[in-house]
Amino acid sequence: MFRSLLVAAAQRPPAPTPAPVAPLPGGPEALEAQFSCPICLEVFHRAVGIAGCGHTFCGECLQPCLQVPSPLCPLCRTPFDPKKVEKASGVEKQLSSYKAPCRGCSKKVTLAKMRSHVSSCAKVQEQMANCPKFVPVVPTSQPIPSNIPNRSTFVCPYCGARNLDQQELVKHCMENHRNDPNKVVCPVCSAMPWGDPSYKSANFLQHLLHRHKFSYDTFVDYNIDEEAALQAALALSLSEN
Repeated sequence: MFRSLLVAAAQRPPAPTPAPVAPLPGGPEALEAQFSCPICLEVFHRAVGIAGCGHTFCGECLQPCLQVPSPLCPLCRTPFDPKKVEKASGVEKQLSSYKAPCRGCSKKVTLAKMRSHVSSCAKVQEQMANCPKFVPVVPTSQPIPSNIPNRSTFVCPYCGARNLDQQELVKHCMENHRNDPNKVVCPVCSAMPWGDPSYKSANFLQHLLHRHKFSYDTFVDYNIDEEAALQAALALSLSEN
């Protein structure tokens, strides 16, 4: 019996060696860009993919989009089911297979380790320290207006946490103030030209989730009042039809 097993093992063809991973077009310099998250612009970290449109993001970067009732892909704005967001195992394998040069010291590093390498690379830190300060393209003697409200970041009306953009405000309130019964003023609405800074929402979280699914900056002309904006929208709708 033992001899027959040995003979069978000797006659068995050798196992095929795994085929090498084919390099992507563009050369090693383009690899980091090809495997970068569209949100944070860094190499994917714990990559996840949206089943419907196939776009890939860092798991942490996509998390704020999953906090709203009807999430949209941050890249193509296609609606998707949060339950169909899965770990991008194929991308993770490629990150461990491919190497790219560090943008500081040019050392070849696997993409899976690129983030940790860049954070400790002395050359990269030196480049960041030497980045030029922002200066206006055309110098001006005009004073900078001080009465323009900040519509980019907001303060939590419950605890006063500052510098939250719209998505961060939703996430912060969902995680920290879900059961807070207090009526509060919506900081997003109060920053708008038509906003009432004294109106308090009875259910602020529901207001956030339903009223502020998009950024007003995309659709609103702040230089006109609400009635003029409505008329402009109606005129545009009629012209498209």
